[in-house]
Amino acid sequence: MLTRELTLRKDLIALWELFNFFRKEKPLIVHTHTPKAGIVGMVAAWFARVPLRLHTVAGLPLMEATGNKRRLLNWVERMTYICATKVYPNSYGLRDFIVSEKLCKEKKLKVIGNGSSNGIDTSYFNPDLYSIDVKKRLRESLMLNENDFVFIFIGRLVPDKGINELVSSFSNLIKENCKLLLIGPFEKKLYPVLPETELEIENNENIVMVGYQEDVRPYLAISNCLVFPSYREGFPNVVMQAGAMGLPSIVTNINGCNEIIIEGENGIIIPPKDKKALLESMNYCLEHPDEMKRMASNARTLILNRYEQKRMWESILTEYKTLEKELRSRRETCPNGIE
Repeated sequence: MLTRELTLRKDLIALWELFNFFRKEKPLIVHTHTPKAGIVGMVAAWFARVPLRLHTVAGLPLMEATGNKRRLLNWVERMTYICATKVYPNSYGLRDFIVSEKLCKEKKLKVIGNGSSNGIDTSYFNPDLYSIDVKKRLRESLMLNENDFVFIFIGRLVPDKGINELVSSFSNLIKENCKLLLIGPFEKKLYPVLPETELEIENNENIVMVGYQEDVRPYLAISNCLVFPSYREGFPNVVMQAGAMGLPSIVTNINGCNEIIIEGENGIIIPPKDKKALLESMNYCLEHPDEMKRMASNARTLILNRYEQKRMWESILTEYKTLEKELRSRRETCPNGIE
């Protein structure tokens, strides 16, 4: 049973169980996602001599780490990539970072399609699924006025997602008739926000917090703009989801975000950890309604054209078939070779 945190005993048990499973089943491909599953899965697959060991990189916690923690995380990533036969960063920016940090041999790296790990189901994330009456009732249940401009944030309420900067910037907005809708849980034990941030969320009547939601689509449907000031990402699903629902986004100039959002076309890109830039961009949204409508009209089309899930699946399947064909060719050329 894998855990999210470092639990050496449980991780070694998981490694041993996976190794035995792979040795018994003899899969052609093992494909892992996330750092923990990556290191355990790739090491187990390497020992079991699984021919095609693939790992998708969807964000790197080490980007914000320092000192011994950074060194440990660097080692974990390098070991994962050494054991893998192919590594798939889910954004071009992430690929460039891995190369610049010398975490992996460049020849092993490949971005599939236009990026992302799985694309997005645009038939599921579709604003046409929500009628005017449904949206009106949800707004009323959340005490949102008909004329309110609603900024929405979706994600864990933790510092790395930029929640401190977001709450601070929103509290300094001068214009009336705007709300901030927060969708997601706190992680107070692991990643607490600033005390003043938590206090502002509790006391500001214009901040509406609904906690974790299994289905975020209704909340996107009643909102006007996603705000996602994260410090680091791989390829953020929430920005694609918002775009598919017809929302422009304010995002930080980081991996993935700056590939989904095109400045001035479907959103605004700002520097990370910059409260002033965030405040200015939120004010811009409130003061330029025609520009926001134009960017909103572009948002869904750009997602449809670049990140439709079925196209991503086809690209992944094509990659599997290509690797299998190359493997067969190598085995025919060198039947006693070891991968």
